[in-house]
Amino acid sequence: MRPFRAGFLAAAALTAAGAVTGRERWQWVGKPLLMPLLAADVAVAGKAIDPAERSTLLAALGAATVGDVLLIDPDDDRRLVAGASAFGVMQGCYAALWWRRGARPTAAVAVPRLLAWAGAAALLRWRAPAVAGPLTGYGLALGAAGVLASDPDLAPNSPTVGGVVLPDEDPRSRLGLGALLFTVSDGLIVARRLLLRGSRSRRLAEGTILATYAAAQYLLADPAAHAPRSPSVR
Repeated sequence: MRPFRAGFLAAAALTAAGAVTGRERWQWVGKPLLMPLLAADVAVAGKAIDPAERSTLLAALGAATVGDVLLIDPDDDRRLVAGASAFGVMQGCYAALWWRRGARPTAAVAVPRLLAWAGAAALLRWRAPAVAGPLTGYGLALGAAGVLASDPDLAPNSPTVGGVVLPDEDPRSRLGLGALLFTVSDGLIVARRLLLRGSRSRRLAEGTILATYAAAQYLLADPAAHAPRSPSVR
């Protein structure tokens, strides 16, 4: 394993452990390192990536770094909204990458995400109207990037089921899984914000949020998933 990605996994473990145990200091040490470590890996191992695409990927990771720091305290609504804005920029960069690679929306992926977005928007409007607008807007950016990342045309030789790519040895086939993990992570943020009250359950939820988020970014920012490949026919 490349050293910067190994460092990312260590920082992610420290961050998630800090959330579960309530040690915020661990999060302040580990979380700000996550995206810079992935960016360093892109800079070193991603030299074959088209320069414009590499710049967009690095911009996505830069925006995510801002969001990561803001959301170390996920219970502050102002920081939550600001963090969602930063992550909205990140999702826009990811969507631009997938679109540039030829990804387009497919009904099999778009419809379930649209329904999930509508349900989350309704729940936010009912239970947290103060943050409903910004988070609902972020949800659109998340959904758009996720739908594009799941387009089978990004991994033309990988197997599909119902129009959904199954991850295999091709790193591009794991982009859809990364987008799905991102959706799960953000869905858990809404659930934690609106449904959980006990400190233990909220800490466990935050640890799960961070673990799924880290796994998503690990897959989405893999330079091998962005390197040029010879076109082939499925």
